[in-house]
Amino acid sequence: INGGLIMTFKKGHCNVVFRHVPEEWLLFVTDIFTSLVEIRWRVMFLAFTLSYIMSWLFFGTLYWMIALVHGDTKDNTNNPCMYEVHSFTAAFLFSLETQTTIGYGFRGMSENCMIAIITVTIQDVLSCFIDTFVIGIVVAKMASAKKRGQTVGFSHCAVINLRDGYLCLSWRVGDFRRYHLVEGTACAQVVHSMAHTTGKVDVTYEDLVLQQKDIVLVTPTTIFHRIEPSSPLYKMGLVDLRKADFELVVSFTYTDDSTGMLHQTRTSYTPAEILWGQVFQDMIMISRKHYRVDYTLFNQTTKVVVPEVSAEEYDKSERRQPSLQHSNRSSSQHSPWSQLQEKLLKPPVVTVEVMSDSHPEPTVSASQTDRQHLDSLTLPNDFTSTEI
Repeated sequence: INGGLIMTFKKGHCNVVFRHVPEEWLLFVTDIFTSLVEIRWRVMFLAFTLSYIMSWLFFGTLYWMIALVHGDTKDNTNNPCMYEVHSFTAAFLFSLETQTTIGYGFRGMSENCMIAIITVTIQDVLSCFIDTFVIGIVVAKMASAKKRGQTVGFSHCAVINLRDGYLCLSWRVGDFRRYHLVEGTACAQVVHSMAHTTGKVDVTYEDLVLQQKDIVLVTPTTIFHRIEPSSPLYKMGLVDLRKADFELVVSFTYTDDSTGMLHQTRTSYTPAEILWGQVFQDMIMISRKHYRVDYTLFNQTTKVVVPEVSAEEYDKSERRQPSLQHSNRSSSQHSPWSQLQEKLLKPPVVTVEVMSDSHPEPTVSASQTDRQHLDSLTLPNDFTSTEI
């Protein structure tokens, strides 16, 4: 077993740490934009602050070296490359004022040194790139999918109950913002992880078939999985579920209506967070003008009567009951009493023989006539009625 570790936290973060990644720093630098979007805000602010300060220091050092070579620090009467730049501090301030376009009016560039003009041009172009990069990173980080994903949430627990005669596993998902999503797709997987004594860890994933996969999340929706023979939960009863060691990872991928960006929200449920014989409370009510959704009932459940057996045993019991009813019906049809009823209720058959007048009627003696009366039975006309 995995020792109680979970792979996905309730907020959707994965409990995985990568070690000894080949060329990790090269991968970080190659995709620098995505790397800066994923880092923390404080690290990003520190990186951007250092980028500005380092660029000011670098170009300030270049201006200081140009002033030293041209002799601006010793001869103030000579035509300088840069006005009022006589020390390293003045060169640093000139670099800062040039890149930020402050322009106090004391320091400036002259036309005497072409190398200084080229350096100022390069610094101006580089400052535009730095500003664009910083603004793009900040905007992308503010509009990241993680922030929008916090406004779409799952219920704290999952439930198992009867739905249309089947045992079903269900959970709830809802959007907490007024602006609804364009479309969304739900997905669920059962994750098994087993750690061997040798240190080897096996992780397997099993997909769950969802009966309501594509969702337009206007109101909170209950997503359910029918526990059928193809489900990994088909042979699990309540006792088996409490002893099981797996993790139910559910996700909801959707497109935001406001930004058109693709987002995903994830969470996980352990066997202890799957409640047997519970159903979610109704949270949608109708008022005079609109529908009302009470999110205080989003995680509330109510106990219902559900067999504590597995779906396999429940299906067998449901198939056994119709067969017993059919056998009772067939046995009652072949009983002696039913045969007697059919025989009694069967209408009499009367045969009429047409006699010709040309043949003389046979003569019957009195004794034969009496015997015929004794052997025959006169049936009443209403014998075939339902009163028998």
